[in-house]
Amino acid sequence: MTKENQEKQNGRTEGGSGKNANRRNNDRRKNNTSFKRVNLERKRPQLSRGETAAAKEVPSGSRKPRRGSKAGKDPNAKLKIIPLGGLDAIGKNMTAFECNGDMILDDAGLMFPDDDHPGIDLILPDYTYVLENADKLRGIVITHGHEDHTGTLPYLLKDLDRTVNIYATKLTLGLIEGKFAEHRVKNAKLIEIKPGDEVKLGCFTVDFFAVNHSIPGAVGLFIQSPAGNVLHTGDFKLDQTPIDGITTDFGALARFSETGVDLMMSDSTNATNPNFTPSEAEVGKTLEQIISQAKGRVIIASFASHIHRMQQICDAAVKNGRKVVVTGRSMIQNTDIARRLGYLNISDENLIDAYDLKGIPPEQVVIMCTGSQGEPLSALARIANGEHKTIEIEEGDTVIISATPVPGNEKAVTRVINQLAKIGADVYDKSRARVHVSGHAGAEELKIMLSIVKPKNFMPVHGEATHLRAHAKLAEATGVDPDNIYVLENGDSLELSARGVERGEGVPSGIVYVDGLSVGDTSQDVLDERNTLGNQGFASVAAAVNMKDRKLVGQVQVSMHGITGGDDYYLAHEAENTVANALRKCLSKDGGVKELRKAARDALLSLLWERTKQRPMVVVNLLEV
Repeated sequence: MTKENQEKQNGRTEGGSGKNANRRNNDRRKNNTSFKRVNLERKRPQLSRGETAAAKEVPSGSRKPRRGSKAGKDPNAKLKIIPLGGLDAIGKNMTAFECNGDMILDDAGLMFPDDDHPGIDLILPDYTYVLENADKLRGIVITHGHEDHTGTLPYLLKDLDRTVNIYATKLTLGLIEGKFAEHRVKNAKLIEIKPGDEVKLGCFTVDFFAVNHSIPGAVGLFIQSPAGNVLHTGDFKLDQTPIDGITTDFGALARFSETGVDLMMSDSTNATNPNFTPSEAEVGKTLEQIISQAKGRVIIASFASHIHRMQQICDAAVKNGRKVVVTGRSMIQNTDIARRLGYLNISDENLIDAYDLKGIPPEQVVIMCTGSQGEPLSALARIANGEHKTIEIEEGDTVIISATPVPGNEKAVTRVINQLAKIGADVYDKSRARVHVSGHAGAEELKIMLSIVKPKNFMPVHGEATHLRAHAKLAEATGVDPDNIYVLENGDSLELSARGVERGEGVPSGIVYVDGLSVGDTSQDVLDERNTLGNQGFASVAAAVNMKDRKLVGQVQVSMHGITGGDDYYLAHEAENTVANALRKCLSKDGGVKELRKAARDALLSLLWERTKQRPMVVVNLLEV
């Protein structure tokens, strides 16, 4: 995963002065960083419609966008745009829009941990600002169903003390409903929208338009307010041969451009890729060819939310006379949801349970599983290690890793690939064949989007610092005034009014760690200690002292774990003598308990560095007698 450390932004692309220099120097706020199997009912989710969560909110009656109509603007209104996540990494996407006492939330995603987060399960954006202004919240709009846009919802809803409307497309709501069932969240009303729908939320009018992405049901947002209009593309690419036939809606973009886009927020994930992103259909051709030539089983690992990819796998399997097996908790859950909602088409006769594999020839099976990121507990990792309950891999089987490793997961993926290779499997990944394409627009597509929308102001979102800066340069190349391009950090804000766009006052932001059942209790200090334990080991000192007589009582005990030579008698004996001498010296100088602990710790660390070049975590326990 990407690191949480991001270069400090100066607020926009390089160049420009005057007004822009004042913006850079005005209100730069430093972020305050705070550091099972699901059973789904076998029926279509009941998606409620129409009613709203707050008395101030106007019911969502209109289902047709006001094509090209210009909403009246209030010269005294001010729209505040506050990104709470998504600007320091690929993930944790969450943006608040606030105007005239109303607030809406755009996405609520999470990020998965990397090697720098030992023991952490999930990483959430700090949504304290949303909780502090919960009385203003008129609804949450979700652009699509990926975890980095929906994963924080269960935690946010648990912390909110009232029912909140969530607006999204059918598949997105189906995936969200599965999360809520797992977390037992009940204070949310799921309202289905379709591309082309318009929803009124307080003083906001939100139009939803179709975009093409790596999951069905993705939409962008055109948000109209009394202060001005904002267009958020959501995650998108310009695939002209999509699997489901739904392309990015250029007509809607042109209409919104005609209405006037005061600020555009756009997906930056592939801004450093100078080319067009290939069509998803190209992956289907490659998968079909590999499956047709495979001799044994075919095992394909992909993201469980990549329904388009799953559809192409199923089509290729059926075409080659193979049955499809689904394994992995999230893959099973999402397959069930997608089939029930009509997004994944495969007949019951071509889909078999993993427990029914016995007796079916290997050349008649394709297995869809989780594990494309090398997760140690995923289905593919367990298959590779011979630990899966029902699936065993044999020499001659074919394994396809149909995904690109997320930054930070490369080593884990390589480890799984090597394990499969040892068994004799024929492994395909992106470096060998086109078994994966991105769901995000490359630089040329981003420029097309900018050219159609023609925004007055631009803010790149969804990416690391490198991606945001690259996207800012693309905006400048397509004609956006450099002084009107804003590269923000999480917790910064922009204020849109009749005067234009300017930087506003920042809000507290940061990250929240989910560690088992603990949410927000794990600090960065705890992670630093875990990293020290894993990298350098642990040593404990136990000693008894008589503070009245200023004497050391009995023998000092030193225990070492994970330290090179820590089990050597001579090193342990030397460590005990060194610590004892340090304690006696400190006692003779009338040192208190705090000074004694420091003396013991420093003495042991100094010795271990000299002998082993390690600096372990040291805990000193003093017993006063």
